[in-house]
This record gives sequence, C-alpha cells and structure tokens, in this order.
Amino acid sequence: MSEELGEREKEVLRAVVQEYISTGGPVGSQQLTRRPGFEVSSATMRNVLADLEELGFLEKPHTSAGRVPTDQGYRFYVDTLVKLRDPTPRDRELIHAGLAHEADLAEMLGEASRILHSLTRHAGVVVAPRPESAVFRRIEFVRLREDRVLAILVGQSGQVHNKAITVEFPITSDELLKASNYLSELLREVPLESARERIRAEMDQEQALYNALTAKALKLGAAATDLASTERVLIQGTGSFFEQPEFADVERMRALFRALDEKHKLLSLLDRVQVANEMQIFIGAESDFSAAGDVTVIASPYGNQEQVLGTVGVIGPTRMDYRRVIPLVNFTAQVLSRVLEKV
Repeated sequence: MSEELGEREKEVLRAVVQEYISTGGPVGSQQLTRRPGFEVSSATMRNVLADLEELGFLEKPHTSAGRVPTDQGYRFYVDTLVKLRDPTPRDRELIHAGLAHEADLAEMLGEASRILHSLTRHAGVVVAPRPESAVFRRIEFVRLREDRVLAILVGQSGQVHNKAITVEFPITSDELLKASNYLSELLREVPLESARERIRAEMDQEQALYNALTAKALKLGAAATDLASTERVLIQGTGSFFEQPEFADVERMRALFRALDEKHKLLSLLDRVQVANEMQIFIGAESDFSAAGDVTVIASPYGNQEQVLGTVGVIGPTRMDYRRVIPLVNFTAQVLSRVLEKV
C-alpha cells in the first residue's frame, strides 16, 4: 500500500494523525493548511484527504466533519511515518529510580506498570513470569505452627513463590533446615517445571526408603513445588480511559472493561509478544482484545540472558502519542531486563 502514496500524501497523513492525537477532534483541510510546511490551497488539501480516505487511511465520523485516522491509517503511521522521541532525562531517571529500589520481583513488576501509567496516562500492564518457568535457586522452610510450614521458593531471576504446606509427620526445626539445604542442592538450576520429576525420581531411590530425613525432605519438596497457576496479568490505571473523550460512549466503555476482565484474552495477546521476543503494537481490530473498540496495546518483552520472562506495556486509545509511548515502553523493558540480570 505504501507505493500508492506519494511524499505529499504521506506528509498529510502524518499531519492528520498528529493533529488528531493532539486535539481529539476530526481534522479538516483548513486546519492542515495552517500548519507550517504545507504551502497548498484548501482545495488541493481536500483532494489529498479524499484520496487518503478512498485508500482506507482516513474516514469521516460525520458527513460534514473533517477526517480521523482508521486502524489502517494508524498502522501505516506507526510502521512508516512516526518519528520516535527518546525518553527525556527526567523520564529515564524516574524509570531507573523506580525499578532499582524494588528487590522483590513482584514489587518490581507492579512498579513497572505503575511507572508506565504515570508517564503515559494510559493503563500500564505487565505479564509476570510463569511460576514453572523459573529456574530454581533455593528453598527455605519457615514453621508457622506445629503442623504448618511455609515453603519459600526463590528463582534465579528473583521470582519468589510462597506456599503454605500442611505437614502430616513430625519434623523439628533442625530437620527443616537440613531439608532446605538438601533440596536446594538437589534442585539447583533445575526449572521448576522439572523439579517435581526430579523429586519423584529421587523418591524412588533406595536411600529415600531408608533415610527418614531424606524421605521427609522429599515429601516437603513435592508439596512445595506443586504450584497452582497464579494471576499473571498486572494492570495499573484503567481509570485513565475515563479521561478520553472517545470512551464517553457507555457501550464502548462497557465493551472495553469486559475485555479487561477477560484476562485470558489479554494474556494470550501479550504471550505473543513473549514468543516473538520483540516489541509488538496491536491497533484496533488487529486482535481479539483490542477489537473491544479504539484500543491500542503496545508491549515489549523483558527477561535475562537465559530467557524471556514476561511482557511490559501499555493499553490505551488508538489516539495515543506513539512518538513518546513506544520509546517509553521499550526503555522500561530494557531497564527491567538489566535489573533482573543483577538479581
């Protein structure tokens, strides 16, 4: 489609998108001719706008109104025309400061979504790593009461998973410590998804049948590594949609919040970013989720040198400042990845 557009048409489309993002209102020919760089008559500008509408890049929301970008228009703008702006020194400092001070991975991910919401005024979204994707570092046991123990599993990338276990056999505090040391050595650098298999294989060994402490440790390990699926999608700032005029329509807002409630659709979309291992931008009807109406999802993967762990991004109206938001999402993912390398 790009070969059908001359330089003038491209510049006009860029101007329409930027003007609409800035004002939120349909863009007319006279409005564009007043912009610096366009030394053409309103009649010429109207012809260019009509051509862009015929090609599917623009549409008229009302018969007598100006034009607004379509999903196709936004896509061409993002892929071809947008001139990205590097995050300002202040934005960089805020992102670095916010992520560097959070030692716990869950808190760090929550802070990443909060920072993106604060900087973009769109909803910040983060997909946490799958528990089973974590590579085991160590396990600790804390007695809660006589028959109740808290298992704390720590992954190499800083993931922490807590699980309360009911213990059906007597075990002393000294035995809990020895069980922790034994399991930490047994499962070192083993993915959690393989940990239960390693434990079951060890249970079949003759030593486990005759060593009471080993048997207790393996039973505790089997219970601790039986991890139920947890909520992986963190969203901050969904109230920001109320600030946008295009969501003043009650039905459109209801459709959007129904989509936000259906976390599996959003998770499926963001997992595609993780698989692709590169930034993805979903505009309007390009996905089942963003088809909820005039919504764009911009997301980028984060991880460490060994693997991609999750996704960080924003959800906002298609009428967003792509020039600023795309670099902010990308920079946040980069900083998050660098912080995880040091955990």
